Amino acid sequence: MNLDNRVQLITYPDSLGGNLAALLDVLRSHFNGLFPGGIHILPPYPSSGDRGFAPLDYGRIDPRFGTWEDIRRIGEEYGVMLDVMVNHISRRSPQFQDFLAKGRKSRYADMFLTLDKIWPDGKPVQADIDKMFLRRPVPYSTFAIGDGTEEKVWTTFGKTDPSEQIDLDVHSPLTRQYFSDIFRHFKSNRVRMVRLDAVGYVIKKPGTSCFFVEPDIYGFLDWVAGQAEEHDIALLPEVHAHYSIQYKLAERGFWIYDFILPFLVLEALVNRSSAMLRRYLNDRPSNQFTMLDCHDGIPVKPDLDGLVDTERARRVVDLCLARGANLSRVVSDKHKSPDGFDVHQIRCTYYDALGRDDDAYLAARAIQLFVPGIPQIYYVGLLAGENDPAAVAERGDGREINRHNYSLEEIEQAVRRPVVQRLFRLIRFRNEHEAFRGSFQCLEAEDGEIRLRWENEGQSCMLHVDLDTFRSVVHCTDERGAERQWAV
Repeated sequence: MNLDNRVQLITYPDSLGGNLAALLDVLRSHFNGLFPGGIHILPPYPSSGDRGFAPLDYGRIDPRFGTWEDIRRIGEEYGVMLDVMVNHISRRSPQFQDFLAKGRKSRYADMFLTLDKIWPDGKPVQADIDKMFLRRPVPYSTFAIGDGTEEKVWTTFGKTDPSEQIDLDVHSPLTRQYFSDIFRHFKSNRVRMVRLDAVGYVIKKPGTSCFFVEPDIYGFLDWVAGQAEEHDIALLPEVHAHYSIQYKLAERGFWIYDFILPFLVLEALVNRSSAMLRRYLNDRPSNQFTMLDCHDGIPVKPDLDGLVDTERARRVVDLCLARGANLSRVVSDKHKSPDGFDVHQIRCTYYDALGRDDDAYLAARAIQLFVPGIPQIYYVGLLAGENDPAAVAERGDGREINRHNYSLEEIEQAVRRPVVQRLFRLIRFRNEHEAFRGSFQCLEAEDGEIRLRWENEGQSCMLHVDLDTFRSVVHCTDERGAERQWAV
């Protein structure tokens, strides 16, 4: 399906006012006209961990957040995107609980990857594990079954042992029916887009990285695309990987995430050099969702391998650490640099990453909004939020630094800040100017500046960013064709 290329918001169901009903009120009262492109609501389902990403049941909304009626109300005014964790479900889900009670006699047993589906004798082979892109020390967990036996089950993610997130066997007819039922339910509740979370991990094959295993992954993606098309739902596969893998998905017609842009914009502003960013903008696919920040972090490895050398990356990382960031690390030795550089993501608000400099922050957002694709603005970034180290200390998760939950009073205070008002003006301009429906050029420029231009049937707009001063100026035509300019 065709998607509106205007700006989207991404938020947790409880991060803007406390629940879904409050979110809709905030959208109407404070963010009117900002997000005609849609609202991406991070997992609102009952979950046993990872802030919603260990789902128990897609048929219910966590009562702390509201009901499916709240989702439908938001969907009546906005295009709603929700996540489907195609790689895993919660160990506390009804299906896995039945498996724990009955073992192989459970009617859901085939949904899960017991190790005999990977290795015929069910015994892990260390040589195979050494080749995998691991997210935990070993890719499986051992569970006690009701009859007194034990089962080893594949678990890609999870900080606990055994893990809270149980991998699904995507080849199983039971799992395929499970996904089909989710899409049918979403359609009936006005969900227009689905992000396929962790889809890169769904194929497990001995002797491979067990990440984005080709060509097997395409068979699964094509099947899911068929389900989405049947229900008139757009898909966004979420794959944190080397950019070349993203490009393969784009070539096959899928929307992808621009996980390269956040670091390259940050690097350009920090080092006051546009060379790397301009080179990238002249070579990237346009069917991307653009972002600067998200609920996880600013991607580094393996996304940018080959684009940014280690020394340059380390300088940006060190500056972010000095500004309060924390890091997630690559677990697998295979994906570390020869010199040991192992930063997977920088966890920090984008506003803090830029030293809480309003002009630098607005320059970054202006670049994002002028880059082709569908812009997503993370809710903390929308309000130019600052690092929340207290939440990290309280919950023991470094990602909480950029997951602050705003009360209604905090939102009312934040939207009055000049930096936020300037961002609102920029978003509205991006939504309304006709030039953004046309063709894009990254213009030739000196290393200390960036010039991005759009043109459509006589309407045009051009962004000029001075990297020495962070001054950003938009030159554009108005509705009558007259030239005008304004400072971001």
